[in-house]
Amino acid sequence: MAGKPKLHYTNGRGKMESIRWLLAAAGVEFEEEFIEKKEDLEKLRNDGSLLFHQVPMVEIDGMKMVQTRAILSYIAGKYNLYGKDLKERAWIDMYVEGTTDLMGMITSLPFQPADTKEKNLALIIERATTRYFPVYEKALKDHGHDYLVGNKLSWADIHLLEAILMVEECKPDVLSAFPLLQAFKGRTSNIPTIKKFLQPGSQRKPPSDEKCIAIVRKIFHI
Repeated sequence: MAGKPKLHYTNGRGKMESIRWLLAAAGVEFEEEFIEKKEDLEKLRNDGSLLFHQVPMVEIDGMKMVQTRAILSYIAGKYNLYGKDLKERAWIDMYVEGTTDLMGMITSLPFQPADTKEKNLALIIERATTRYFPVYEKALKDHGHDYLVGNKLSWADIHLLEAILMVEECKPDVLSAFPLLQAFKGRTSNIPTIKKFLQPGSQRKPPSDEKCIAIVRKIFHI
């Protein structure tokens, strides 16, 4: 029997958090080996574990996988969260790329100069409510199903829930104009594997604090 996937990253959200979400939603237990200092990263680079000298890196099925998108695609396919055919996969990819763009704006916010944060936070809310969330609201309305693609839980749904919760950390009432997304959030949050991941004490990471940001800056020379 194969061992648990092992995740190599800092003890924070960053690009690894969506991988944690996807594994947890699939009901897959995983281990984490945290990069806590520059030397930890250099060791992974020097022993040939990082194909492009970058993390995230996930040890799974005998591979040392890098590149976030490749890792997520593999996990989604392996655990039947990637649609039933090429067309469904294309829709999942489009929806995921949208939420990835939105989450990327949020993830980078703590690393920005203080004098630009307020402006960029306002931009995040504007983009969420006028560019991204209307797309998902319309999709749910048009097909009348519980999930975004094929009336079955997929990577797109898991990624969207992660994005919703991240935006709500910036503006708690952000879904006030999106009743179908409110219902979607309630529904998907109560899927047993996801509900477990959302409980205190899980491997879900909190928003980055100053200590976490300082560690990341030191390790990656940001």
